[in-house]
Amino acid sequence: MTDALAPEPTFDDEALEAARVFFAHPVTFMMGAVAMTGLPPADLPEVAFAGRSNVGKSSLINAVTGRTHLARASTAPGRTREINFFVADETLRLVDLPGYGFAKVGRGEKNKFQNLGRAYLRGRPNLKRAYLLIDSRHGLKDVDLEAMEAFDLAAVSYQIVLTKTDKLRSQRDVNQVVAETLRKIAKRPAAFPRVAATSSEKGTGIPELRAEILAACEV
Repeated sequence: MTDALAPEPTFDDEALEAARVFFAHPVTFMMGAVAMTGLPPADLPEVAFAGRSNVGKSSLINAVTGRTHLARASTAPGRTREINFFVADETLRLVDLPGYGFAKVGRGEKNKFQNLGRAYLRGRPNLKRAYLLIDSRHGLKDVDLEAMEAFDLAAVSYQIVLTKTDKLRSQRDVNQVVAETLRKIAKRPAAFPRVAATSSEKGTGIPELRAEILAACEV
């Protein structure tokens, strides 16, 4: 379907193929950390994935890496309480941060693992970019704005990734959500001025997101 509002492609075929080949190399789970003292050495570039519980972080990481069960979704939203590290080609790390919102745990426990994510953002010098996942059907919520405040305060470059775009009615609807999201982040100091529209189920936008990751890490 051709749509006059569709964004111009950012990466050429060579860059997309290079990113595909990179993530076809071994990608493995490295470790989970429950405290800053348990993080691996800051010796590789890292990109982090953040978002509300049940937004599709595990599915997106699996889609980016071309694996089926690399990242495992919790059976209950809000149960992921570790920072999980995955190593791609022994060259960069993908970092799955604890989800926020809808956690079915006590307030103190919820704050504990959400504060762990914030501490990671503030104290990780090798973090090249964070990807903030937003359900395209719902757009930015107040709790997402709080997350963006944390990114801005930590001076961490972050890019919005819209998930589940296959659930929208048309490409025009996708483009409208992208445009509205760009409008809302326009004055955010650490927000990357490009929104990625993806579907882990259909593979939409995944090649471009792979290329975004390699560009951010200068791999």
